[in-house]
Amino acid sequence: MTLIAKNWINGEWIDSDVHKNSINPATYEVIGQYADATQADAASAITAAKNAFKHTDWKDNRSLRSKVLHELANSFEKYTPELVELLSTENGKVKAEANFEVSMVPSKLRYYASLTMTEYGRALEPKPGSFSISLRQAMGVAGIIVPWNSPVVLLIRSLAPALAAGATAVVKLSGQTAQTNHLIAKVISEVTSLPKGVINIFSESGGSGSKLLIASPDVPVISFTGSTATGRAISATGAQFLKRFGLELGGKTPMIVFNDADLETVVPKLEKALTVFAGQFCMTGSRLLVQRDIAETLKAKLAARLQSIKVGPASDEDSDMGPLIDKPNVERVNKIVEKAIAEGSKVIVRGGPITKGELAKGAFYRPTLLEVTDNSLEIIQKETFGPVLTLQIFDTEAEAIALANDNEYGLAASVWSRDVDRPLRIAREIDAGTIWINDWAVVYDEFEEGGFKQSGLGRLNGVAAMDDFIEYKHITISSGVVNL
Repeated sequence: MTLIAKNWINGEWIDSDVHKNSINPATYEVIGQYADATQADAASAITAAKNAFKHTDWKDNRSLRSKVLHELANSFEKYTPELVELLSTENGKVKAEANFEVSMVPSKLRYYASLTMTEYGRALEPKPGSFSISLRQAMGVAGIIVPWNSPVVLLIRSLAPALAAGATAVVKLSGQTAQTNHLIAKVISEVTSLPKGVINIFSESGGSGSKLLIASPDVPVISFTGSTATGRAISATGAQFLKRFGLELGGKTPMIVFNDADLETVVPKLEKALTVFAGQFCMTGSRLLVQRDIAETLKAKLAARLQSIKVGPASDEDSDMGPLIDKPNVERVNKIVEKAIAEGSKVIVRGGPITKGELAKGAFYRPTLLEVTDNSLEIIQKETFGPVLTLQIFDTEAEAIALANDNEYGLAASVWSRDVDRPLRIAREIDAGTIWINDWAVVYDEFEEGGFKQSGLGRLNGVAAMDDFIEYKHITISSGVVNL
């Protein structure tokens, strides 16, 4: 008998009339079934979260919130091996990458548990006898919409600051990771101090639940991770309620390599920046900008490394890169590459779909490297969300900055140079929310991340992440002045 991955609403496991298959993208084997949530399920989750916010002491009891966040951290640590195994099977990440994702969760929860206990308002006597208090209060129910590419850590990255702020939550997760989502809900359900209805989780294959979260006046704040196009659409819908949106959207990360960079260090990082999560990462290093002096050398070294990548299932410990999430995405990425080649992009490494042998059963796509001279091409301007890297050559610092910024995205960038002054000088001029110097994908719980331009609104991680879920309330008291 196949167990059904169910939704977790108001402290109960909820089934649905429609069950759908969960697939291993490396083999296309069915690994289970899940209850495909309906709009009615989303409505029940909103009601539960609203009741928990209004009728429990969750929003006012910081000690309880801190305790729950610590217990959540302990529960996720307990289930780490199971989460890694299931995530790598259902999502396709190789084991090391799945472990990397899951291992980031406990520290985030503990960081916000600590912030909960150090959260203060302000008090001031602006004039004699008049006292003002500024309170930071939770907005209410937070709608959290999480994509399939990193469901564990991207959920917690939004959920932890929401809980720390005193919000309750309705979480929509993708049906493509429903088995993993069910396990996440199980991890959360075992936290005995968590009041019923504070966290509600459902998985859906479509978007009816998400649409209700966006349209409901009972959900004043939305935390969304996904594409820029979807971010624009939900912002337009939510504007009629003046909703608060925290959006981490698309990216097209430039990796700028100057002629004094240490190529022995750079090349392995460039490869990982492209192949981690099979390029299905908002911070994937998808644009390589290299100074002309070293372009040919770097091109040869990187091409050799990409050609040696072993693509395979997570079950094979020797696999360097897993599959894409499904075959339609393989087809989508390949069409983007073919269009870029037709428009004049030069092929350095032509990866592409694997169509022969055992791996042909899965959604595998070998890494591709294209040299591009026209910065206006779609392959440069739009997010690919797959293991496809473009290479462009520049001569001067000014040209590198101009190329990096000539894009609607501004999520992250990387600068490579052994010069003492140059990297910081360049970093200040790049329009992106995160800049790495001589590194890539370094993220700390204590420091904010988020996008410039069309890469998002608000920040996640750090102290600022709580701001999306908080309203300020000013209370003033006029007591008069004592006449002595």
